[in-house]
Amino acid sequence: MKLHEYQSKRIFAKYGVPIPKGEVAVSPTQAREIAQLLGGPVVVKSQVLVGGRGKAGGIKLAKSPEEAENYAEQILGMDIKGLTVETVLIDQAADIRKEIYLGIVIDRAVGKPVFIASSEGGVEIEEVAKTNPEAIIRQAVDPLLGLVDYQARNLAFELGLRGKAIVAFVRIAQGLYKAFINSDASLAEINPLVVQGDGSLLAVDGKMVLDDNALFRHPDLAEMRDLQEEDESERIARLADLSFVKLDGEIGCMVNGAGLAMATMDIVKHYGSEPANFLDIGGGAKAEKVATALRIILADPKVKAILFNIFGGITRCDEVAKGILEALNEVPTDIPMVARLVGTNYEEGRAILDAANFPSAQSLGEAAQKAVALAKGETI
Repeated sequence: MKLHEYQSKRIFAKYGVPIPKGEVAVSPTQAREIAQLLGGPVVVKSQVLVGGRGKAGGIKLAKSPEEAENYAEQILGMDIKGLTVETVLIDQAADIRKEIYLGIVIDRAVGKPVFIASSEGGVEIEEVAKTNPEAIIRQAVDPLLGLVDYQARNLAFELGLRGKAIVAFVRIAQGLYKAFINSDASLAEINPLVVQGDGSLLAVDGKMVLDDNALFRHPDLAEMRDLQEEDESERIARLADLSFVKLDGEIGCMVNGAGLAMATMDIVKHYGSEPANFLDIGGGAKAEKVATALRIILADPKVKAILFNIFGGITRCDEVAKGILEALNEVPTDIPMVARLVGTNYEEGRAILDAANFPSAQSLGEAAQKAVALAKGETI
């Protein structure tokens, strides 16, 4: 789950990371009032969960409250990469002398959180990694020890910081790490972390991505979800407790079990087509849940055929069969389908589908081949 800039920076501030004074506004009038309270130049920043806001005209420097109001009027309602700007952040402008990138991610290769830093902040770190990889500094952190002082100081020295800026950087890096760990984040970044004219450091932009699987521990953070950013089908799946990821292929897949879902997607590709989604209905899925899953797949206009691959353990194959037919009664479609049911009550499930003249297969390979043929308009 992605957080907006203002949400991320407020979390950072809880852990001692200095951020500019600022508030969010939902109207031009409110933007002017905030700018008046802050005094001096302010930055009007669109709050949408995509990159490239500045290039799209979604970030403006205002020298007066009237300018802030005018810019807010221009930015609010703007479409940036398919997302509508509904709020703007009004921040005090910083006296920027140097920009630094500082972020933390989980490196699964080493099994640890890893700091990524660069003296080339304010730009896309991915581009820096491609064009100037030596500018990227990495520091793995032992999760049992956390970020220790000498590691943070080493990062500061490599970034070219000196004097009191090193002390400030150590405090910021340790605060960012605590925010990352305590929020169960998969990404936390400050870009840029700026050195101001007086030598102080300030996090003028922030980004966090939270692990969805840990949100049950953070109901306060879960409430920050921006539903506009979330795909409609993925939102429905989340509310129905379905694991769903939309892809670009033409074979809709409904499977119980993440590993089986990955294998199903692989075999679809093996037989010459592409999966339209990853969808795991989980163990013990009842007919209603299966029906919801099928409606999600059918909502994708790219889907040309649907493959059901159910290995019945906790999940009963007869319940899955009932769910398929129930969904087809509610959402009639001419999209061809094929099912492979194996395991608990598979004979009853196949009997239910056979009675409805629903195509089935004995093996996964056979089912995938039939689904690919159906997508191509062939008869099976």
